[in-house]
Amino acid sequence: MNTSNTPAIIRSLIIYAMCIPLAIWIGFMLANPFDRSTFSYAGIFALILAAPIILRWHHMLLIITWNLGMTIFFLPGRPAIWLLMVALSLGLSVLHRTINDKVRFLSAPSITWPLLFFIALVLFTAKLRGGIGLNSLGSDTAGGQDYILLLMGILGYFALTAQRIPPKRVKLYVSLFFLAGFAASVGDLAPYVPHQLYFLFAFFPVSGYDMEQTPGVVNFQARYAGLGVLGMSGFLFMLARFGPREIFLSGKLWRPALLAAFAMLTMLGGFRAHIILCGSTFLVQCYLARMHQTKLFPAFILAGLIAATLLIPFASKLPFTFQRSLAFLPLSLSHEARADADASRDWRLEIWRDALPTVPQYLLLGKGYAISKHDLDVASSKSFSYISNLEGVDITGSYHSGPLSTVIYFGVWGCIALLWFFIASLRALYCNYRYGDEEFRIINTFLLAYFLVKVFHFLIIFGSLYSDMYSFTALIGLSVCVNGGIRRPAPAPARVVDKNSDIPLARPRFQPFYPR
Repeated sequence: MNTSNTPAIIRSLIIYAMCIPLAIWIGFMLANPFDRSTFSYAGIFALILAAPIILRWHHMLLIITWNLGMTIFFLPGRPAIWLLMVALSLGLSVLHRTINDKVRFLSAPSITWPLLFFIALVLFTAKLRGGIGLNSLGSDTAGGQDYILLLMGILGYFALTAQRIPPKRVKLYVSLFFLAGFAASVGDLAPYVPHQLYFLFAFFPVSGYDMEQTPGVVNFQARYAGLGVLGMSGFLFMLARFGPREIFLSGKLWRPALLAAFAMLTMLGGFRAHIILCGSTFLVQCYLARMHQTKLFPAFILAGLIAATLLIPFASKLPFTFQRSLAFLPLSLSHEARADADASRDWRLEIWRDALPTVPQYLLLGKGYAISKHDLDVASSKSFSYISNLEGVDITGSYHSGPLSTVIYFGVWGCIALLWFFIASLRALYCNYRYGDEEFRIINTFLLAYFLVKVFHFLIIFGSLYSDMYSFTALIGLSVCVNGGIRRPAPAPARVVDKNSDIPLARPRFQPFYPR
């Protein structure tokens, strides 16, 4: 035996001694492959094997999985994968900071303080209103999932801002952040794929909108929510990656064509809110990019008038989901599409009217998300019938209104914390848009426009605090880690004075952020 190879041989024997018993044990555990514990053990081993990748790329993986829509089906409660990545990435970042005192989280105190106040408020409310109980883990109270979603959404901001995105990879990371939403379309494939592929829907759940249809046959009356999310994700990706100027003024025809294709895919979901969100973001970003000061602005106006002229007479001939998506416009639509959209609107208005009188009793101490096991059992029984729609909403916690979901569950203090966070975030986004680097101009403009529209959408159209908070923290977190914090104006240069005169020389005029 060659003694020079003795260390390598010893290492090989140690590896074999560890792997062989482990393989035997895994084989024994896989004897019942459809048991939940089997998937749990397999997931743990996969996580261990992927440890080197996670240690190196956890920040990038966090950004990619944020909008992935993938669930870990074998864990109790079927949590989304972004929840796991927030915990892993933040934990690794804190550990790295503990080991290396030179490592620092990105500094943005104006954002940190309202979020810390929000965390304290959530924990205080939970303590006084039944605690954070998970019925899926055998607790006597339910509603803990909403607390976890809200808290993890806030902690996600700190995970994102643990380190700056390398400048050369900013466009890649931001693109992957939105393109990950394409995975939502997997759930819409349920009626069209062979049963051998049904395991995919354990990871990517079926959307549940009008999926009762003949397998293999396309139903044009169905609402394809996943494809709608795909279209919206692609639309937002185009705005974040290229911006209105690069899309329409670059001379590359595939860009406006692709943007229009994503807009049409968005309508397949049948959600008016998605169309309003995408259209409003596009208009606000056009204004911030000063598209109205370009020579092509009259051409855009003319194109809009032509599109409206063609849409009005043919609106009732469009597919059902297209008509439902456009139901907020004064168009002549089919009776089915108009009735379906009006019923949804009237239901929300009724909920808001019934919920408003209950607001005063929760002003000082919010209701919290906890639901007792007795109330949950009574509401789940077949003999129980809701007296009003508000009773069902009180159980599910979905008021379809951002302000109501804040003031009822966390009182006036929740409103103060949320407004504080909104104002601080908008100020930070504006500073990064105004003073950020030129290479990030398009991304900073988009983030400001999208966050502004999301706030309006949350306050006026549709919102839910625990399910929307992670979107707000993601946008401001992306802005901070793209720009390395909150940018400030550069110090003014020293005044130049002519030696022969006491009058300072004229400074060059300010150049606009976007050229005309």
